[in-house]
Amino acid sequence: MGIGEKSGLSPGPATRDAFGKALESLGERFPEIVVVDGDVGNSTRTEAFAKAFPDRAFNVGIAEANMVGVAGGLASCGKIPVVASFAAFLLCNAYDQIRMSVAFPSQNVKLVGSHSGISIGEDGPSQMGIEDVALACSLAGMTVIVPADGVSTAKATEAMIEWDGPMYLRLGRPAVPQIYSEDSEFTIGRANRLHEGDDVTIIANGLMVAMALDAAAELEERGLSARVLDMHTVKPIDEQAVAEAARETRAIVVAEEHSAHGGLGSAVAVAASKNVPVPIAYVNTGDTYAESGDPDGLLEKYGLTTERIVEAVHRVTAR
Repeated sequence: MGIGEKSGLSPGPATRDAFGKALESLGERFPEIVVVDGDVGNSTRTEAFAKAFPDRAFNVGIAEANMVGVAGGLASCGKIPVVASFAAFLLCNAYDQIRMSVAFPSQNVKLVGSHSGISIGEDGPSQMGIEDVALACSLAGMTVIVPADGVSTAKATEAMIEWDGPMYLRLGRPAVPQIYSEDSEFTIGRANRLHEGDDVTIIANGLMVAMALDAAAELEERGLSARVLDMHTVKPIDEQAVAEAARETRAIVVAEEHSAHGGLGSAVAVAASKNVPVPIAYVNTGDTYAESGDPDGLLEKYGLTTERIVEAVHRVTAR
């Protein structure tokens, strides 16, 4: 059974595709938008914007550090630069430039990392961003967004452009189920409650949200009631939603396509410990790099599945 089928979700586009379409549509409304790409516009989907607004798109080549420096300069001139590359290339290769040219001066630069996580498959570990959220969250003043489907990605892209300050938007390569309708709300810093439950809360983002909904459907058949939160904003995290989940369901499972350290799980743990400490279990890639392979096979091998979420729920609720 495919991702989202258990919970009755329909197929949807990849978040990178939704981002590309949304960015192009926003170009007319926001003439300040410029795109700076690292010679991967056909993959990040910024090429649609570049074709529509060729005088506002700059391909700096495979030079991520320079790309970020250029974006910082454009932001200082009043532009809204959208800097796009693979998540691993952008956050790992250009971290110092992001720190000094974007975060430290609090420039209005929008960092977009596509091909995140291990679900890029055959591209292999050198191109798998599994620490990008941790790196982005460590930067002072950086807002970090990980949308779950095409609709929420389009809304996140618009919110990103309207947001004043540096932001990191994390996107994926594979198609994902459609979770939201066009009239759904998206607010930076506010989690979306997608399923009601009293026995445990599953907090997820990215492609793991659909798996969390599948897990909730399976748990319901077994007599367990699971709340599901789409925590699309990792920073600033919705502390109120975490506190309510902890207080009302008394146990939490966090699921993310990221390493075990510094991502959504870490943010949830900090928020819960500050307010209502409860048992927490984690579903992530662990403390290891992956390998090249079929995306579904990699998700299975490294434990990013509905079954692992269900197992984590049973562990954390066995009290």
